[in-house]
Amino acid sequence: MSELSAREFVADFFDSFTREVVAGGDAEAAVDRYYTPDVEQTADGVTLDRQRLVAHLRPIRKNLLTWEYDVHEAIRTADRLAARFTIHAQLRQGRTISTEVYLFGELAPDGRMRRTTQATRDVTAR
Repeated sequence: MSELSAREFVADFFDSFTREVVAGGDAEAAVDRYYTPDVEQTADGVTLDRQRLVAHLRPIRKNLLTWEYDVHEAIRTADRLAARFTIHAQLRQGRTISTEVYLFGELAPDGRMRRTTQATRDVTAR
């Protein structure tokens, strides 16, 4: 079996994580499958540790209906990842939003995310 390309890795990682979160299973177990216990996810200057990441998933579960990750660019080494992608999300109240993400990450040897730094911008068509 061939290893996933960097773009495929990013798309698969975030899509499968989102699918598990929305399905309503144990949020902590899902986070533990995709992120290391010492995770630090910084997006637009706000840092989430594991506990805050789990709490962040609650509103996503309630509000997200459909999603798509459009990965524009990605580069991966054994323990580093850089990607630019757009998340298209349809929310329960009928809104559709699109967010462009610039992500720089550190991966654990088992492929789980250890640290990310992200900058985002709203690219929703108006």
